[in-house]
Amino acid sequence: QVHLVESGGGWAQPGGSLRLSCAASGSIFSIATMRWYRQAPGEERELVATITGGGNTGYADSVKGRFTISRDNTKNTVSLQMNSLKVDDTAVYYCNADTYTSHYSPSHNYWGQGTQVTVSS
Repeated sequence: QVHLVESGGGWAQPGGSLRLSCAASGSIFSIATMRWYRQAPGEERELVATITGGGNTGYADSVKGRFTISRDNTKNTVSLQMNSLKVDDTAVYYCNADTYTSHYSPSHNYWGQGTQVTVSS
């Protein structure tokens, strides 16, 4: 079993910044792709950013140039630096990861519990 725990959510004014972190723990041999999703009230969950085990990144068009995803493989953590925040960024943000329990095991996908980000004036 793997647990993902997010932290760093909260409130920011438009134009402000927040940094989210997610720590993975449990039966982890390695972690492949890590992702951040978000879900606004009444909306479907959407993919915000991804980072592969090798560090390749991808972003939703709505956050390109404003958000930066990074990871620390030694600590099994992934972060999301959010700058130039907009009201439309308000959502619950979820960490997601593909993990392996051994060299030969299939990957398993896990979700964190989510952290609220509110952007308002």
